[in-house]
Amino acid sequence: MKILETARLTLRTINADDDLFYYELVNDPTWLEHIGDKGIRTVAEARTAILEGPCVMQQRLGHSLYVMERKSDGQPLGLCGLIKRDSLPDVDIGYAIRPAYFGQGYTYEAAAAVVAYARDVLGIKRLMGITNPANTVSINLLAKLGLTFVEFKVLPPDGRPTNIYSRQLLQ
Repeated sequence: MKILETARLTLRTINADDDLFYYELVNDPTWLEHIGDKGIRTVAEARTAILEGPCVMQQRLGHSLYVMERKSDGQPLGLCGLIKRDSLPDVDIGYAIRPAYFGQGYTYEAAAAVVAYARDVLGIKRLMGITNPANTVSINLLAKLGLTFVEFKVLPPDGRPTNIYSRQLLQ
């Protein structure tokens, strides 16, 4: 289901047919370094993770991670969307893109649209963001989106050191 469009992208809900794309993304070395190992070792496990994760979240909360597809050719580039984690008090913005598309502005384009969607459509009052403290690209993106540093914390379930950011969207 299409959620958003930008100049170059369509953001749509992820589905079971995205299993190979998701498998490749979550096992990419940059994902493993900055986001962490999700323990997904097969395409079948990727399918299960999609169905039990973003699909359930979309149905339950009305938002989740979305596939970023390039309009010109339908190529899935990465994920961007809204996640409600048990370890955070508010919804956070999440994103990841395949290394082949780094530095082309796609993640910012998608993330800026997701921020506007969170505020204008979903009525989310405060948006959070989290990142590995060593991920300067993500830190800079969160700043460009207007999120400011709140604290450094170790978050469950994997106990990774995490920078936490937030932005007030509505009063």
